[in-house]
Amino acid sequence: MSLEVGFSVTHRRYVPYSHAHYGGALVDGAYVLGMFGDVATELCVRTDGDEGLFAGYAEVSFTAPVRAGDVLEATAVVVRVGRRSRELEFTARVLCRAAPHRSASAADVLAEPLVAVRARGTVVVP
Repeated sequence: MSLEVGFSVTHRRYVPYSHAHYGGALVDGAYVLGMFGDVATELCVRTDGDEGLFAGYAEVSFTAPVRAGDVLEATAVVVRVGRRSRELEFTARVLCRAAPHRSASAADVLAEPLVAVRARGTVVVP
């Protein structure tokens, strides 16, 4: 196990239509925060051998919509290491997006990933 600034973990996930919460197949922000919790947990396991506990977010910015049918990538990066705390930066990017105007199952790989959410938070490990 190794802990250093710059260490990162990334997860990718398809956003199912069952998670659409608002018109236009929009997904609520809590969906992405859940993904951030998952990447933080894996990061803590890899660096400290423990799942750790999420202490809180210092900042969260929703910069673009997340929709059902998206393929979403969430990354956590260590930016500060304390004795028991680790400060993490999170980014969620949309990599693929449904294209229902073409057909019910059509989708596109985006030429450039779309940054949907950025956050900064702290985890604590024993």
